Formats: sequence, structure tokens, C-alpha cells
Amino acid sequence: MCLSLHARASQDAPLVLLSKKEYVLQYKATAIQQMALYKIPASITLAQGILESGSGNSQLARVGNNHFGIKCHGWEGKTMFMDDDEKGECFRVYDSAEDSYKDHSEFLTVNKRYNDLFELKSDDYKGWAKGLKEAGYATSKTYAEALISLIEELKLDEFDQNVLRENGLVDENSVQSEISHLTIYSANKVKYIIAKKGDTYYRLSREFDMALWQLYRYNDFGPQKDVLEEGDVVYLQPKKRRTTSKFIKTESELTPRELSQRYAVKLEPLMRRNQFSSPDQLLPVGEKVILR
Repeated sequence: MCLSLHARASQDAPLVLLSKKEYVLQYKATAIQQMALYKIPASITLAQGILESGSGNSQLARVGNNHFGIKCHGWEGKTMFMDDDEKGECFRVYDSAEDSYKDHSEFLTVNKRYNDLFELKSDDYKGWAKGLKEAGYATSKTYAEALISLIEELKLDEFDQNVLRENGLVDENSVQSEISHLTIYSANKVKYIIAKKGDTYYRLSREFDMALWQLYRYNDFGPQKDVLEEGDVVYLQPKKRRTTSKFIKTESELTPRELSQRYAVKLEPLMRRNQFSSPDQLLPVGEKVILR
């Protein structure tokens, strides 16, 4: 299926341009998750997203959710055509920006010309930047320098270090945490624990014999949530689409994201059911929230 760029663009809401810092805030959690799964530095993924999509403001990103300029080679999904190195080139189209991030990871993983990159350390962003240029990801002669400049300007390499710590790759002995969670709670028939001081996703994955991606997927923490904090509710199972209660009235100011974590109900159906405009909008005290 080919999308008409002009038809889709004309239906878009009024354009609000993202800054580079706003782009990072919006997508850093996705980049961190991709690093945990595919070993691609989060700093490189974010820098490429900023560079290739103009901080998410390009037509390719806004209309086609394509943040990495990946073209159609071997692609069987939706497409759109734009001028790039040549006129009318075919680009991949995604249902969401998150799908674009996942496909970017898989694109680098399955293409043999990028194999050498995965021999580099996960925090060697300079090596990755130069390797991407040498492997032909982009035609710009200054592509590597542009990526490195963005990473250092925005301190994106700090996310790489966070992921390495989460995965216990700083000191193998340090991951043998003395923290244990003897009490497992249940909300809406979904098991969870209360995070203690010093908890990390990696430690929890080791303790409960889970994959990191499960903890990321089961919990709807916001994009600014890089590490766990003492008192956080962390679900060990997928949350439910609904609860046994029909509705609740908020007793304090909460966001839909916080309600999702408190009542063990998935964020997306909760948003649709109540027509919330944003997962981080602040709901007033006494707000009626439909839970099923």
C-alpha cells in the first residue's frame, strides 16, 4: 500500500516543531529499550533519529513515522515516495514511531554490512558513528562527525552507561545484589513488587528469571523514567485491559500513566475508554475514570 504524501499531510493537525531536547525526552525510553534488546548504543539510535528525521519534524517522520530514512529494499509493508539521493525514492511507512525504532534495530542486525559494528563495545559511540558511515548508511561525508557532535552536545552517551549498569556489565560481582523481594503483591490479579533502594531492571530480571523486555513492556513508566526509584510499583506480569470495578473517582491529582500502574490496567485501553488526550495529563481530584 502506498500512502499519498500530500493527502496525508493535509489532514495533519497544526504542526508543532520538536526541539532536539524535546525529541530526546520523547524517545529516549524507546532507544534505551532497543539497546537492551539489540546492543545498539541508545546514543547512536537517538542521534540518528534526530539527524535523519530533523528531530521528528520531517514529512517522512510525521506522515510515515519513519525516523531513520530507511528505504523500501525488501520491504512488504506500506510505502511512500519522496525525493532523496534520487527523485521519487521509495521509503518504508510504519504505524508508529516505536515500530520505526524497532525496524531500525532489526535493519542493522540482519544486514551483513553492519556486522562489524556489533564487535564494538556498546558504549563506543564514536566507533559506531564511524562504522555506520563506512558501511554506507548515509552518503554525507560528515555523517559520523554529525552523529558524534549530537551525542556530545546532548550528553546522549549517559543513556548508554545507564543501560550497561542495568545489564550488570560494569562489574559482574556488583550484580549479585543483596536486595530480595520476599513479598509479592497482587492488583487486578496481576503480580507486582515494590521497588527498593538500589533496584534496577537488570537485578529484577535476574531475581525473577525474566527477560528485560518483559519488565519494560509490562510497566508503563514515562519517557523520562530511566531508572527505578524506591517505592515504584513494578509489574511482573502483563496488566489487564480492564478491572472488576466499573469506575473510580480520583482522590488525588494523577495522570493516566499513574492510574495504569496503580490499578494494573493497560494504558492504551484506559486512554481510549476515557478519551484522555495525553498519558501525562494531570487529572483533577474527583475525576471519574472508567476502568472497564
